Amino acid sequence: MAGERWDLVFSIAEGLRGRAREAQVPALCELFGQPYVFSDPLTMAATLDKAAAKRLVRDQGVPTADFALLRRPEDARAVTLGYPLFVKPVAEGTGKGCEAASIVHDARALELSAARLIGRFDQPALAEAFLPGREFTVGILGNAEAAAVIGVLEIVVRAEVEDPVYSFTNKEECESRVIYRLADDATARLAGRLALDAYRALDCRDAARLDMRCDAGGIPLFLEANPIAGLHPTHSDLPILAGLAGWSYDRLIGGIVEAAAARYGLGLPAAVAAA
Repeated sequence: MAGERWDLVFSIAEGLRGRAREAQVPALCELFGQPYVFSDPLTMAATLDKAAAKRLVRDQGVPTADFALLRRPEDARAVTLGYPLFVKPVAEGTGKGCEAASIVHDARALELSAARLIGRFDQPALAEAFLPGREFTVGILGNAEAAAVIGVLEIVVRAEVEDPVYSFTNKEECESRVIYRLADDATARLAGRLALDAYRALDCRDAARLDMRCDAGGIPLFLEANPIAGLHPTHSDLPILAGLAGWSYDRLIGGIVEAAAARYGLGLPAAVAAA
């Protein structure tokens, strides 16, 4: 780092390679004693590996769908979960590898889907019970007991879209393919409470976005956590959620910086404090 120092590093870097890639920049910051925004390397690595994250939240009592990890396509033959299942890469984001073909109804289809994903992404595939209910993403800001839900965003893929899954393509073309609406009914509030429990179970810091989906009985279950959520002002889920909840983009970014600065006992620049 050539001796340069900063009050606080605001990193949205996702790293270069490997299932712990999102931990690389936080690890460098910790190596050099450099204060930084967002979660530490352990949380970044654990949340990118969806199976690890599910085990951690399940251990703390947060409900998540039953799952199996397939390191080889033939591992599908030993899976005892009930069908249908949803199959996706274990360590990707932005809906990569999630598509209509991810929903499988028998062991042969599971094996074929796992082979496709393992070959394409060079990592294990995660198979979990398919959840047919409502889908939410929950925005959370703050640390430890001060962490709070910004809002709960319901995600609805338009009926006319061929791919019914919140996939990479549907995310990238969300303006024409997806309906976003702020939800505040009893189910959405429960999703928010469970997401906050998962946020704390995973030791997320400053801000994160957590994905939840309901089972056939309408109970929200944990899908995954995004401790370095996208922050494009008009195209990323967290800013969209915050905007629908009445937050300006400046307030969202300022709140993230304020939460991080408080962890380090740093004073805030006037511009951030006024956001």
